[in-house]
Amino acid sequence: MTDQTNLKEREVAHWAKTSRLMFTHLAIWFFFGFIIHMFVVPLNRIIIPVLGFPLGFYMAAQGSLIVFVVMLFMFAKQQDKIDREFDFAEDD
Repeated sequence: MTDQTNLKEREVAHWAKTSRLMFTHLAIWFFFGFIIHMFVVPLNRIIIPVLGFPLGFYMAAQGSLIVFVVMLFMFAKQQDKIDREFDFAEDD
């Protein structure tokens, strides 16, 4: 019975960490998907020195997409770490 109780406690703790990670990434996604685009006009006053593009244009055209791809890899790595911490990881 203690194994079942221990498993349930691990499941609850695992889900709490997974939920926190998911909501953190959703907040970052929302910021770069919607909030940044609301401020494109003021951001266009800032010019990226190396590229010569306005920052608002760059964030709308490329920056958000780069952030999304990086987030995918980060989420997978962080979720794998959580899975291994609670012994729910898939075998390699």
